[in-house]
Amino acid sequence: MKLPPRLVGAVGSVAVGSLLGTVRWDSEENAELRALREAGEPLIYVLWHGRLLPLTYYNRGRAIHTLISRNVDGEYIARVVERWGYHAIRGSSSRGASAGTRGLLRALRGGNSVAVTPDGPRGPREVMKAGVIFLARASGAPLVPAAAAPTAAWTFGSWDRFVVPKPFSRVRIRYGTPRRIPREVNESGVTEAASELGRELNALTAAVDREVGWDG
Repeated sequence: MKLPPRLVGAVGSVAVGSLLGTVRWDSEENAELRALREAGEPLIYVLWHGRLLPLTYYNRGRAIHTLISRNVDGEYIARVVERWGYHAIRGSSSRGASAGTRGLLRALRGGNSVAVTPDGPRGPREVMKAGVIFLARASGAPLVPAAAAPTAAWTFGSWDRFVVPKPFSRVRIRYGTPRRIPREVNESGVTEAASELGRELNALTAAVDREVGWDG
């Protein structure tokens, strides 16, 4: 039996919020990111799908726009994150891709920040897809890698090894240095930029894992 999305959103946001409300958050921002936020500049947060939950909860209330699949599970997720202050753009790399990309671009051009999981929705795990580079090139918005690691968590057996922090754990959050993609970058430059961003995000994720002793 499929439950009404509105009910799932209400119950899910409270249940997950009650769990993550016990977590101790340890976040570190670099000077470049602070300056961009203070200036109100739209940003493209880039994070791996498996670390989505702690980063989404921690950044609630920032009115960030995020791409969510059009399927039934996506509808449930959209209802939860909307209660945390996010704006859901429906689409994915496999369904509604063009509409989703246009929605993200409109959000950025309207002065809003967006969050993208470039290895979603189906993987390969922690492998950067080039779509986020095209988005940054078209919008001029800076890319901001984001990583989170818990001291203790449940890990799902899904393709992304989805992480759910355990009650009263500590979650370490770190952001990479913002970077822009010039409009004149060609196709080969986009591919190289995607590879570089993937390496940077993997290094950032590995660093926070080491800092908290998380072995996944």
